[in-house]
Amino acid sequence: MYASVSAAAICGIYAKKVLVEADVSDGLPLFTMVGYLSSEVREAADRVRTALKNCGFHFPPKRITVSLSPADLRKEGSGFDLPIAIAILIAMGYIPQDNADGILFAGELGLGGDLEGIHGILEIAAKASLFGAHTIIVPCANLAEGSVIRSVQVLGASGLQEVVEFLTGRLSLHTLEVDPEEIRKKQESEKQPDFSDLRGQASLRRAAEIAVCGMHNLLIIGPPGSGKTMTARRIASILPQMSLEESLEVSRIHSIAGILPEDQPLMMIRPFRSPHHTITSAALAGGGVHPRPGEVSLSHRGVLHLDEFPEFAPGVLEILRQPLEDGKVFLSRSSGSFVYPADFMLVASMNPCKCGYYPDRRRCRCSERDVRRYLGRISQPLLDRIDICADAECVSYEELSHKAASESSASIRSRIERAQKRQQDRYALTQFRFNSDLTGDAVAKYCYLGEHEEQLMKLAFEKMNLTGRSYSRILKVARSIADLDGEDTILEHHLQEALRFRTPDRKYWGGEYGA
Repeated sequence: MYASVSAAAICGIYAKKVLVEADVSDGLPLFTMVGYLSSEVREAADRVRTALKNCGFHFPPKRITVSLSPADLRKEGSGFDLPIAIAILIAMGYIPQDNADGILFAGELGLGGDLEGIHGILEIAAKASLFGAHTIIVPCANLAEGSVIRSVQVLGASGLQEVVEFLTGRLSLHTLEVDPEEIRKKQESEKQPDFSDLRGQASLRRAAEIAVCGMHNLLIIGPPGSGKTMTARRIASILPQMSLEESLEVSRIHSIAGILPEDQPLMMIRPFRSPHHTITSAALAGGGVHPRPGEVSLSHRGVLHLDEFPEFAPGVLEILRQPLEDGKVFLSRSSGSFVYPADFMLVASMNPCKCGYYPDRRRCRCSERDVRRYLGRISQPLLDRIDICADAECVSYEELSHKAASESSASIRSRIERAQKRQQDRYALTQFRFNSDLTGDAVAKYCYLGEHEEQLMKLAFEKMNLTGRSYSRILKVARSIADLDGEDTILEHHLQEALRFRTPDRKYWGGEYGA
């Protein structure tokens, strides 16, 4: 007897429809599975057979063939156990075929018939209606995650027996109501590092505020202990709220990567990722034999913090060039081509030399050659993609011992939200969201300069040997400064401040990097 049920496979970060077909017929006892299967899917034959036996279903001595189509799409993961088991039970006559029509199944089976959680349920549930399903049955461990999606009915089951009883009309499965705003309140109530903990560093704080306002890339340079990492980690506390659409987009990526917390099925706080400098190219960009999202994709719509910037392998850092320009990562493997979203704000921090004290020759013992070699680990094309370069100066005793608290993250965030509201209104009918997104003609249109500002920019371009890319980035930073000031046009002092945040790299790179 023939039967079929609906399932889904994760291909890169997107769900694809899979039809699970089962045929039980006379012949030599044999369990065969076909359809371009990975090893964990092939192992489903043993898990399903044992789970059916332990749930009390008689496994007849017949020839059983299971096919997962389309045959040219590689199937990975353990989420096909449940649909395979249901297809076999329908083929054996335990469940009417009509009762499973319009239902998508996903879940891993334990040997006792228990259903275990799997990765990627959020993406599968989001695409289920496009696959022609009106209901999706998932493990209880994934119920909260799946219930975020309202376009289909999401039901949770703790075991195979419950699913069978539901399909035969003898039991109702679990449902759950998920309120995104309640999740947001819970996540925002968790304590985060606050800018009020940071003493001094007025210029660095200002640079961080401007960077977040326009979602500009930021490089912090300074000696050890000056507060570079402390500042970078507090940037998360001044990031604006994500919209529900952005939250779903980010949560899907984390769900597929398997790092979405079970008790928080939706990420309402912008991601802040800070990988160690020993990270590999595949871990940063994504990939592997069977590609998975990397750190640049896990940072999508948030911040990627790279501490000790020059300590990363040069080949790893060069991978950042494309996503910093395009907001995407393109990967080609033998199994296919994949596009991962990677629209993030880069925050990098570094010492100016190996010992950390250059250009202070009273403390720095590095030779000029050592300094050039250390700074040379970061290529000029990569530096040219960083909008703001800020100095972290040593903090004085008076600043450290000052009793009054510094400005809080909440206060800074309120200014940023007002400035970003101006950007949203300005770019409402365009493809852009933040000032950093502006490209080509849009820079000339939205970053218009008056006569005096044009003269200043011309002088800076000639004196600083600016490139076309760095010229555009200075204008975009100036546009963000103007938004913080509530100005509709870029004024001379906005340009001066934007240019000032390009000068530290000239100090450290000796003017060879002209931006």
